[in-house]
Parts: sequence; C-alpha cells; structure tokens
Amino acid sequence: MRTVIFDLDGTLADTSGDLLAAANHCFRHMGHGDVLVHGEDAGVALRGGRMMLTHGLKRVGAYDDATVQDYYPMLLEAYSDDIDTHTHFYPGALDAVELLKSAGYGVGICTNKPEALAHQLLTQMGVRDLFASLVGADTLSVRKPDPEPLREAARRAGGHPDLCVLIGDSDTDRNTARAAGVPSVLVTFGPSGDNMAALEPEALLHHFHDLPELVAELIGAAA
Repeated sequence: MRTVIFDLDGTLADTSGDLLAAANHCFRHMGHGDVLVHGEDAGVALRGGRMMLTHGLKRVGAYDDATVQDYYPMLLEAYSDDIDTHTHFYPGALDAVELLKSAGYGVGICTNKPEALAHQLLTQMGVRDLFASLVGADTLSVRKPDPEPLREAARRAGGHPDLCVLIGDSDTDRNTARAAGVPSVLVTFGPSGDNMAALEPEALLHHFHDLPELVAELIGAAA
C-alpha cells in the first residue's frame, strides 16, 4: 500500500493559538505577563514548546537554558489542559484525508508533538479514527528529521516506507523526506508559507483540494 503521511501542527491544523496560550501561562508565572502575540508569533509556536520559551525569554532579556528546561513541563501541562480552544483544521484538510482513504491510500501522522498530546488533540477534535497511524516526537528513540519516524508511520498505516509521501510545512519535514528518500509536499498557507519554495520540495500545496492529484503524480495510484 502507498501511504500519505501528514505533519500535524501547521500542516493539517493551525494549533498556534493554544500553543501560544500555554507559553504565555508560563511567562505570567515568571512575572513577565503575556510575552508572545497571537498571530504575530504563530510561526514560533509551530516550532515547539522549547522554542516558544526560548523566543519569549530572549524578548524580555531573561533567557537561560535552565529556565526553558524548568518551565517546559508546565507548558505541556497548560497545553494539555486547554488544547483545542483556538485550534482549527485548515480548509479542506479533512476532506482531502477522506478522499485519499477512499482512493486506497493509507493515511497517517508523523509529528514532533509528543504522541500523547497529539492523540489527545485529535481525539478531542473527533478525528483520531481518520488516521491509521500516529507517530509523535517520543514514540521512538528518534524524532524528525531522522527518517525513521516517517518510515514507522508509513508501516503502521499499512504501507511500505519507500512508497509514501510526507505533507509538511517546514525544513524539518523537507529534510525528513529527503533522508527517507521519498517525496515531500510543503503547504504554503501556514505561517511560513512564503518560505517553502526555497526548500525545493517535490511539490507545493496551495489548497488541500489539490492534494489527491499531487499525491497520484508523486507516488502513483494506491495498490
């Protein structure tokens, strides 16, 4: 079986609002108030919890690595407590997943979000069952851009790891696909969309309704 593996944050869904809220919870606890700005700092949010803490602490002139490490568990707890208030799927994303499944592709997720949080988010939003696999940052001993999480997501979705395509939104996703020797499709509608062409993926995705055709061109019809 051929498989289509998606990144989650910034690819299938805009999760930045809830991530930024969790980071600001930490900054308020430190006495800095709300440091990160919704919308403006969306790209920072989609680079992960430690990046948000690092960026915010540097903004207020209080950065040190120990503080980032100390507050990271608090950020994860705050995010888990309020994980889907602002999060929304990009237009057409779930329709594209359904179309790919109907065409015979295995569909899964490979994310650098901790697996439990990814599972919680997808479950609370009522879509966990749409995806045959879910590999997170801590599912294996390595994470993207190591290619093994992508390969494992393909295997768990019922496919051969050489017959998959990765849909993502970052240099991490581009490098993961390249290391795995498979095509990547990078979305242009996320916070870093204007920078995706420079990464030279096999294809750019401007709207999800174009995805089934792109997938067919890149890895052929599903077995």
